[in-house]
Amino acid sequence: MVDAHQTFVIVGGGLAGAKAAETLRSEGFTGRVILVGDERDRPYERPPLSKGYLLGKEERDSVFVHEPGWYAQADVELHLGQPVVAIDREARSVRLGDGTVIHYDKLLLATGAEPRRLDVPGTDLAGVHHLRRLAHADRLRQVLTALGRDNGHLVIAGAGWIGLEIAAAAREYGAEVTVVEREATPLHAVLGPEVGQMFADLHAEHGVRFHFGASLTEIVGQDGMVLAARTDDGEEHPAHDVLAAIGAAPRTALAEAAGLTLADRAEGGGIAVDASLRTSDPDIFATGDVAALEHPLFGARLRVEHWANALNGGPAAARAMLGRDVTHDRVPYFFSDQYDVGLEYSGWAPPGSYDQVVVRGDAGKREFIAFWLREGRVLAGMNVNVWDVTETVQKLIQSGARPDLNALADPGAPLASLLT
Repeated sequence: MVDAHQTFVIVGGGLAGAKAAETLRSEGFTGRVILVGDERDRPYERPPLSKGYLLGKEERDSVFVHEPGWYAQADVELHLGQPVVAIDREARSVRLGDGTVIHYDKLLLATGAEPRRLDVPGTDLAGVHHLRRLAHADRLRQVLTALGRDNGHLVIAGAGWIGLEIAAAAREYGAEVTVVEREATPLHAVLGPEVGQMFADLHAEHGVRFHFGASLTEIVGQDGMVLAARTDDGEEHPAHDVLAAIGAAPRTALAEAAGLTLADRAEGGGIAVDASLRTSDPDIFATGDVAALEHPLFGARLRVEHWANALNGGPAAARAMLGRDVTHDRVPYFFSDQYDVGLEYSGWAPPGSYDQVVVRGDAGKREFIAFWLREGRVLAGMNVNVWDVTETVQKLIQSGARPDLNALADPGAPLASLLT
């Protein structure tokens, strides 16, 4: 039983932590709720940082999860700009950077992830950037504005989602853009070469230059300023700024120091949790980017870094903390917008997990749905400039159905009919 004398502590001031706090209150928890975040900004959503806010199409205030007064009204205690530096599992307490010790009855770790750093000479130059936090986006908006005004060059290391979204934004500002990617196509680890090439073509049409099969080896500068970026094949690319978009690493140091079980780093790392988001300690839960979930649907441990996972995982963890019967088995989902292309991706199909890709629609016009299958079963689907199909695509994945492939590829055959 949960009573008013209990204290639930949430470590992490992002969307997952904020939605967990909101759910605790909406589900009737009357004890103390303490949310600790190491940023000074109150919890905010991350997609606008590489989309609307970065492009100047959304106001800064639009990124926040709640209005400023919500936390006081909901009696949620905020400790911002203050990291948790240690967990004492035996005493059931956390220690903050200023020495404050807070007791917990249940603890939620929503510590998120941090951008992977380039390990090459020159990363200390002023023109080297990452994008993970709101402060990064604030700075990057100024950088892109200046690059566009001065016909400057941006080199992006990495052709994943963040790298491509920022490439699109930079081109809209008018900057020159070169993307360096060690794989043969963008988004290789997510989409494979079949669909990844479509994104290479899209960006090339908008003036982005790609340098595939290479990695950065040095950022050249003078007087603290970036001048060029060199790659391991001997090429040198002019640059005024460099963006590292080579992925994110789960922030597991706190959990590891506390002795919690971690997932295999070769599989993406993270804090190992069961289907109810409980860690190896029955009083500690984890959710969001840092959680490596034993996913009931895919029969594998997944760590998902997308907005929807935080949006839905925070409430699921809160209910589990309250003792509810929780199975967090949602289909992974994300969306992206690049130029005039909008897309939604559902499922999980890393390279090697599928044996066939079926395209429904016109890939040349970028109006299609791509499906990744294994032995006839749909593992993932991505709709590009085709809307109102995500629910059906997810049902195809959840059902384990093996639809007729001709019908799956036929835009004239209703998707819903393939569920039976």
